[in-house]
Amino acid sequence: MNRKVIVTCALTGAGDTTGRSEHVPVTPEEIAKDAIEAARAGASVVHIHVRDVETGQGSRDVALYREVVRLVRDSDVDPLINLTAGMGGDLFLDPGEPTKQLPGTDLVNGLERLAHVEELRPEICTIDCGSLNFGEGSQVYISTPDMLREGAARIKELGVKPEMEIFDTGNLWFANIMVEEGLIAPPPLYQLCMGIPYGAPVNAGLLQAMVNMLPQGAQWTSFAIGRDQLPWVAQSVLLGGHVRVGLEDNLYLSKGVKATNAQLTERAIQIVKDLGSSVATPDEAREILQLEKKA
Repeated sequence: MNRKVIVTCALTGAGDTTGRSEHVPVTPEEIAKDAIEAARAGASVVHIHVRDVETGQGSRDVALYREVVRLVRDSDVDPLINLTAGMGGDLFLDPGEPTKQLPGTDLVNGLERLAHVEELRPEICTIDCGSLNFGEGSQVYISTPDMLREGAARIKELGVKPEMEIFDTGNLWFANIMVEEGLIAPPPLYQLCMGIPYGAPVNAGLLQAMVNMLPQGAQWTSFAIGRDQLPWVAQSVLLGGHVRVGLEDNLYLSKGVKATNAQLTERAIQIVKDLGSSVATPDEAREILQLEKKA
């Protein structure tokens, strides 16, 4: 299995995790520091969300993204920068009166979700390829076919590589449709996301089935959340994929031991090497994904 594996570190996410681990970065300086440390540990890609400095909650503030990206680009490392474009799809409904939106709703159109991508032009940005009942309660993540087609077309115009986030097989079906329609530049990049309630469960057979649905020439990564994160590094590599770890998806290095992003990156890299593969440098990752280096 002598091949190059792209390792992504997903630094902070938007979940309610800041109170559960002191290692989850919040400020632009903390997020950039973790990105730099993960890259020094060997991460090929850093996946970036930002958080409101006062509340610690996820944010779409372009100024926060601008500062994180500036600090990373001005550092002594050069990972591919992957910005989330999934914020702005959260809908909380009153179950007794479903036409009423509840606090926590942050719902904007597909192009508004790309404001920071428009300005900063990262090498990669995510695009969440379908709507989803997001966990317990009455939260729904909204990403309709019309929104996705419009967003994908604009991302292509910007020269940014979309990482298509796949939370279930229907998402994958539609992502393949966008590839067939020419909305996604080759090679298409898929992120197969396992274990997010209520999308695809953590199941090796299901991952194999999803890999079997990918078009020829596709590049793909897979991750699983929580305690399954590090074992899933091996699962993804064994099926021919790339890998993702980080505090967005898991807070622990082992039972009861809280992790840092750099530690999770180091552990993932060791697993990749133990399986006979090597980790792609940022420039090798750019070559694999057919990306030009950003100035």
